[in-house]
Amino acid sequence: MKPWMALAAAATLAVSAHAQDFPTKPITFIVPFTAGGPTDTVARQLAEAMRKHLGNANIVVENAAGAGGTIGATRAARATPDGHTLLVWHIGMASTAGLYRRLQFNALEDFEYLGMINDVPMTLIGKPQLPANTYRDFENYIRANSGKLNLAHAGLGSASHICGLMWQSAIKAGQAMTTIPFGGTAPAMNALIGGQVDVMCDQTTNTTSQIEAGRVKAFAVTTAKPLSDHPVLKHYPSLQEMGLKDFNLTIWHGLYAPKGTPPAVTKKLNDALRAALKDPDFIQKQKALSAIVVTDNRVTPEGHKAFVADQIVKLKAAIDAAGQYAD
Repeated sequence: MKPWMALAAAATLAVSAHAQDFPTKPITFIVPFTAGGPTDTVARQLAEAMRKHLGNANIVVENAAGAGGTIGATRAARATPDGHTLLVWHIGMASTAGLYRRLQFNALEDFEYLGMINDVPMTLIGKPQLPANTYRDFENYIRANSGKLNLAHAGLGSASHICGLMWQSAIKAGQAMTTIPFGGTAPAMNALIGGQVDVMCDQTTNTTSQIEAGRVKAFAVTTAKPLSDHPVLKHYPSLQEMGLKDFNLTIWHGLYAPKGTPPAVTKKLNDALRAALKDPDFIQKQKALSAIVVTDNRVTPEGHKAFVADQIVKLKAAIDAAGQYAD
């Protein structure tokens, strides 16, 4: 055997042995947001579900907040590619490519894609004083009051910001409302409930209880089809159903490893992820968050990456049209 062949064979055996022993130390899930938020909750629930399929490995969550999630994502991209440092991130994996024109990582080139976790629907809501009661009346009201209404969101790059951009772009009403950023979902929601702002689009995680209590008016959901099985949101149409062709926006979450993580390790992680997504306890906890566990092709690394690539194109078009950047 030639020397280079012997070295290659030894390297292959080393990687195989490493994958067989993996994990050899605690696994860290980097969450690029503060503790207690929706993404942090998803990560902690996923850690508990996955550890059972990784030899009861210790999985810890590290919160690395700041710069719209890009600080934590950069840290994950630069971590040692051995499978022990992973990233749990939401739609920001796709939206930051449009929001930030100078990033320290490339979403499609600097990560190994492990699979999608869930979809969290969005809801289009308004202040309780709005005269409209249906989506059609609501859209007509916006057009009739162009330039007089305010659209709230929880900060540049937030789920509510992205949803607002996409919706305005879809109805071709980019100048119809003044965008008002807040320092988080809570102050934005309080302003909407109090009538200081008129419209917001945010995750069901944040809106369902407010809708159920009658503190805000709901008009539509952002999923491709109505949420017919949801106890509260089943009464509202989807935007696609109301004529916004191909409108389907959710705040999905995915799992990522640094580029160069050995294939045998990423396979082991994907296997554990797939098993976790079938765990009845995990499914029930996600349902309590109004999240839908992914069961389609996006649980595969290939399907996951293809989906994110498509989302990057769609979100960047809406961001460029609005001219709202984070840098």
